[in-house]
Amino acid sequence: MATDKCGHPSAKEAMVDIDMKSRSSQPHWYERYVQPCVAELLGSTLFIFIGCLSVVEDAEGTGRLQPALAHGLALGLTIAILGDISGGHFNPAVSLGVWLIGGLNITMLIPYWVSQLCGGMIGAGLAKAVAASERYVNASGGSFSSIVADEQIPSVLVGEIVMTTFLVLAVCMGAINGKTKTPLAPFCIGLTVTVDILAGGGVSGACMNPARAFGPAVVANYWDYHWVYWVGPMVAALLVGVLVRLLIGDRTIRLLLK
Repeated sequence: MATDKCGHPSAKEAMVDIDMKSRSSQPHWYERYVQPCVAELLGSTLFIFIGCLSVVEDAEGTGRLQPALAHGLALGLTIAILGDISGGHFNPAVSLGVWLIGGLNITMLIPYWVSQLCGGMIGAGLAKAVAASERYVNASGGSFSSIVADEQIPSVLVGEIVMTTFLVLAVCMGAINGKTKTPLAPFCIGLTVTVDILAGGGVSGACMNPARAFGPAVVANYWDYHWVYWVGPMVAALLVGVLVRLLIGDRTIRLLLK
């Protein structure tokens, strides 16, 4: 090694050492681009499998309690396990909201959506594989069948927008916004889903997640009013993005009045 008269490394060698250290500190391309999508695929599969199965196998007399607890607990646990890898979205509306406030690179938005939708189909398929066929048919495979007439669309759409706003807000403020984020975010997000299902399950089915609607719709081939469960959550994500960016985000997120 070339050194100066005092025995110190030369400037050129010092620069090489710094460059090597900076490279080693950067995550591998697999961890930046592929592993998060794998986590979203796996998490969406597990969450939607539990969600669909809880609806199909809903015990008599429990009403909305069983699906509410199953969805909320499954989501909270999955976020706690996989959240440090991908952020723990498992929901296209959540990914949209997170991207809008700067918590997700735009290059990962479409891959996240694809992973979540594929996970939804796999999870719904696994639920069909293990559920009793009669119960599966009676429950439409865990699809959302709350709307039976066009007159219900406004109330269902508004319900989905409000409930998904609550969910996406819990994610953005509890897990991303620096001023309000908390280590209890997985618990808070899962509890938000439970509360939404208990309160609004009778209104719209409390979907709040296009991947949760898409998976069982594909597997059970049930598409009645399916678009509502895309429009409602995505509109809610846009509303949360505007709300956090303009009004309640911290200085690093807020665009105005910093």
